[in-house]
Amino acid sequence: MIGILEVIILGIVEGITEWLPISSTGHMLLLYELFHISESDPFWSMFLVVIQLGAILAVVVLYFRRLWPFRMPGKDADGSAVVLGILDRSKFIMWLKIAVSCLPAVIAGFTIDDWIESHLYNYVTVAVMLIVYGVLFILVEKRNEGRKAAVKKISQISIPLALMIGVFQALAIIPGTSRSGATILGGILLGMSRKCASEYTFFLAIPTMFGASLLKLVKYSGEFTGKEIGYLVLGMAVAFVVSVAAIRFLIGYIRKHDFKAFGKYRIVLGVIVLVVFSLLRAA
Repeated sequence: MIGILEVIILGIVEGITEWLPISSTGHMLLLYELFHISESDPFWSMFLVVIQLGAILAVVVLYFRRLWPFRMPGKDADGSAVVLGILDRSKFIMWLKIAVSCLPAVIAGFTIDDWIESHLYNYVTVAVMLIVYGVLFILVEKRNEGRKAAVKKISQISIPLALMIGVFQALAIIPGTSRSGATILGGILLGMSRKCASEYTFFLAIPTMFGASLLKLVKYSGEFTGKEIGYLVLGMAVAFVVSVAAIRFLIGYIRKHDFKAFGKYRIVLGVIVLVVFSLLRAA
């Protein structure tokens, strides 16, 4: 039976893996296997996605000043007063780019999400995608050794580049891929610095994950019980707290390191998943 401890563990794993490029959905599905949670259960299928709202809130809190599209109270460079409510042009343009990046994921979500959920939400797909993207991270980082990034700031991202990044994000609809992993990997391949690709991934998660969560809630056919509401709130709260720490860790880590360690982790985990769950199925 699922209890508070299991929900806390799910929240911790969500908070860590949502932002590190190691696949949050992949890890959550594996925990579902270990906790004997049925993915066909309407509540837990919805929980798997909606718990991400806690992780989103962490980005909003940490980056609020860079995300809020209106000028904050204070002074302009010339000393004149800034009135709250005046649209900040640079942030408006940033949100326009984010909207463009979301388009491929929106199209994929509305067209093949149900098919993906019915056919690919299993340990084999998760393991294969963990390994494939692990290898890609290592190869891309080796390819980029000694190269300087062409795009170091989000303000340098063009509309066509934003659309291309969105295409990479849409690939994450396959479980085990990692939304952050696919977007960061795509960003690096397209000439972005690790820090720029990571931060853009964080910002891009807000509308993408909020939209996915809203879609799951709309599709949810059951009626919430008091216990289920409590589980959902607890899971999101834990995911929020852990996400704050995970985001700070990643930004600090990539100042001195590349993503090859995450690639190796994915490969090892993918092999373990294939072996362990193959043995469990054969038993």
